Amino acid sequence: MIRLWRKNPCHPHHDAAHNGGPVRLEGTNKEVLEAGRNRLVLCAGLFTMAFIVLSLRLVDVTIINQPREPQLDRADRAINLPLERADIVDRNGVLLATSLATASLYADPKEVKDPEAATRQLMGVLPDLKASEVLDKLKSERRFVWLRRNLTPRQEYEVNRLGIPGLYFQREDRRVYPHGILTAHVVGFTNVDNHGMAGIERRFDDTLSKGGAPLVLSLDLRIQHILREELLAGMEEFKAIGAGGVVLDVHTGEVLAMVSLPDFDANKAGEASDDARFNRMTLGTYELGSVFKVFTVAMALDGGVSTLASSYDASHPLHVARFTISDYHNMHRWLSVPEIFMYSSNIGAAKIALDAGAQMQEAFLRRLGLLSPAKIELPEIGEPEYPKIWRPINTMTIAFGHGISVAPVQVAVGTAAIVDGGILRNPTLLKRRAGQDAPGVRVLSERTSDEMRRLMRLVVTEGTAKEGSTPGYLMGGKTGTAEKATKHGYAHHELVSSFDGVFPMNDPKYVVFAFYDEPHGDKKTHGFATGGWTAVPVVDRVVHRIAPILGVMPIDEKDPQIERALWVQVNQQDRKLASN
Repeated sequence: MIRLWRKNPCHPHHDAAHNGGPVRLEGTNKEVLEAGRNRLVLCAGLFTMAFIVLSLRLVDVTIINQPREPQLDRADRAINLPLERADIVDRNGVLLATSLATASLYADPKEVKDPEAATRQLMGVLPDLKASEVLDKLKSERRFVWLRRNLTPRQEYEVNRLGIPGLYFQREDRRVYPHGILTAHVVGFTNVDNHGMAGIERRFDDTLSKGGAPLVLSLDLRIQHILREELLAGMEEFKAIGAGGVVLDVHTGEVLAMVSLPDFDANKAGEASDDARFNRMTLGTYELGSVFKVFTVAMALDGGVSTLASSYDASHPLHVARFTISDYHNMHRWLSVPEIFMYSSNIGAAKIALDAGAQMQEAFLRRLGLLSPAKIELPEIGEPEYPKIWRPINTMTIAFGHGISVAPVQVAVGTAAIVDGGILRNPTLLKRRAGQDAPGVRVLSERTSDEMRRLMRLVVTEGTAKEGSTPGYLMGGKTGTAEKATKHGYAHHELVSSFDGVFPMNDPKYVVFAFYDEPHGDKKTHGFATGGWTAVPVVDRVVHRIAPILGVMPIDEKDPQIERALWVQVNQQDRKLASN
């Protein structure tokens, strides 16, 4: 059967199918493809832009600006964290101060979601923190707060494990002192930001903060250890409240050792008391007593006021106004200059000074640097105290070390000038070139220097320092015992006892000075707490131990040449050898 289709003009697709419908279908597909292509291009562009933004942020975070670095917090203070600080070493290259990389913990409080919970977690890892302070910091409106500086690796690990948002670590340098206590007063210490706060660290802060080669000190750690050990033993034995000592190279002015007791651990300087941080050798000033007779006698000999043959009446105490000057070892007779020095006669020294006069005395002490602060590379320097108006009574008391206060290191420096041919050299804590003597100025003649060496040896062999007469090293010096000044006068039982030692006296190389603040006598010293019983034995032991290290060999004291070099006529009736 044949079916006939009738054309329906109303059918919407009839003409299209007949007159180009396929062409219309092809146009629709093209639109769909074009729309899909546009969407793909748009998505690719968005992904590319997102990738670029993330990449730029990554570079900014990791290279340009570390997240929440301390430099972001400049509203309160500028934080300067040096990358490196130069080491400090002793004269033999032994490390005294160095820097170690550590992590410090800080926070961006804006990123800490739960400050209370974060505080509790931190206290479990860092229990030494104060919870109230940590909580206040984490609740603050600031974008940077320090929580704990210089963490140990273990502490860093434990904090990191907590995973607290908003907590970060900053890499810093922590100053470390391998020998902590041993050199604390000389080397000093830095604060948490690595800025020098005391000692060499403060004096050379700018130099050290720039990094570079180590700063080489004049200290010899072996000598430092011996001096501290012996001073500490004596301080404990005599129950003194303080002590100090120095070993000084006569020819170069180099300080080989300097100790002040009590001392402190430089690694924990913040925990030390003010008394422990106080440097008694340079910042403390004391009336040091009869060690000043070294300067009084040298002044008189050099100024032509007295000779070794001169004598003075020391039979009776001197009465000046309400003051009485007497001798501890009263000989009740006239004494020659060597005897005045040997027996440490206050009466004789006062009369020598009166002959010289206040003007000569003041000028001589000023030449030796005893009336101005010590010139040494430390910021802790004391100001000498002496009378503004130099009356006769001042002249007499200063002659035996009362009425004038100086730093102990100044006495050592002045003594070095007295025994080293009369040349005064400034002390130094920096190592000098080997074989290079320090520049100096002449303060007295070589003849006077030679005479003083003989007298200082006589004190050890025949006078107040017999406890220091160990054979072999020809030690000489001068003892000192001074009553401490108080508001109500001098305290008779509060002494500053010292010994100003030099060795070897035939060719002086080193000054060893030691003193004790308020020592107490014991059975061994027969109850005496004077310099001859307390400081002299300490210096003697120090010399015996350091001489081999310094290359000073024992000497035959009976050698005729040595005896001639140290011979002195004690008085007109009695001739003695200082080395006998």
